[in-house]
Amino acid sequence: MFLAVAYALGSMLAGGMLVLARLPGGYSVLVWWNNALGLQPWNYPFVLIEAPWGFVELPFFSTFSMIVVSAGVGLGMAVAILLGVHLARARRSGSGRAAATGTIAGLTPAMIALVTLGACCSTTAAATAGVGLVAQASGSSTSNLLFNNWFLGAFQIVVVYIALVAQELLLRVYGTLFAGGAPEFSSHGSPSPPLDRRTLAAGLLRAGLVAAGITWILTAVADWTVVDPATASAGLWFNWLIEHWLLGGFAVLVALSPHDFVRAYRRISSTARGTLLRVVLLLGAWTLGGWVPPPFAGAGVEGFGNELLYVLGGPSWLGAVAPSFAPGPGLAFQWGFQYLLLAVFAGAVAVVPEKAFRWLTGTAPAYVGNPTTESTVAAAPASLGVGR
Repeated sequence: MFLAVAYALGSMLAGGMLVLARLPGGYSVLVWWNNALGLQPWNYPFVLIEAPWGFVELPFFSTFSMIVVSAGVGLGMAVAILLGVHLARARRSGSGRAAATGTIAGLTPAMIALVTLGACCSTTAAATAGVGLVAQASGSSTSNLLFNNWFLGAFQIVVVYIALVAQELLLRVYGTLFAGGAPEFSSHGSPSPPLDRRTLAAGLLRAGLVAAGITWILTAVADWTVVDPATASAGLWFNWLIEHWLLGGFAVLVALSPHDFVRAYRRISSTARGTLLRVVLLLGAWTLGGWVPPPFAGAGVEGFGNELLYVLGGPSWLGAVAPSFAPGPGLAFQWGFQYLLLAVFAGAVAVVPEKAFRWLTGTAPAYVGNPTTESTVAAAPASLGVGR
């Protein structure tokens, strides 16, 4: 509770919801139920509390998202402290490697939330650097997100939730460590393969897929701040459903629990559902990572090749589409992770699934899908905080 309250206060101070200053007068509470222009309805009811020590602004959705994010951070930090206690004990017993890995992963929700500290509470343009980071990750602009500030809260809720899911997987992997060696506490009691370059590369791959998938899914939601979904074209809906939500969600799901996916895929690989999955993944990989001809590119179905053609000075009649960012770090992240990484991974699963599974799990062919190697899933949560 203390950790959650401390994060909430820090977020409110960074985001401008809480301002400490010496003000004349006493205490007063004002409540607005709406505004005359009908703008930003997610902020209402809006509560303003004035006091001699400062004032507190409590817009509805920003307050809700702050409470949810703070609760998640408090839970994650509590687990990190517990892991730290076990780390100290494990070092004395000579088993520090697992505890050290667990402690780093236990900090994942807190590290992710601290990067965007105050973003969900932002009420002014200069409130927090996290707003600019969210804008870069979602392909939007700072001014647009500050006006549509509901997206900032939604962004942090989703990211912290995924981090907590990764942390839960960690708890399953290291359950015997927390329960004093009781094997029934964990469903992953078998030893994992040794940590080598193959497993390290797989962990980095899964971390990249999680980071790219989450931000790519939320980029589609950010589009709704400038495009009304009810009037969007069929091309835009294809872009949202297939390129963003399908490929992004697939990457996150598989990266968090690769061995479970391998077993599930092998059960349906020879069925019509397995064939349909591979066809849709291949279609999404081509449109996202390749080139889409006009008039589809002009309708919203565009990929890396279309934007690269624009940057190289190609004409629109060949399908050139302007990217969301000017050349720089933002465009490099979008092209490298959200476009190429997601497209290559989805295409690999569709065309050469067994090889893609070996990349993902970091194991030799004989180990892919073997329950005894499931503890390698810890590499994704451990790296998640670094990826985002």
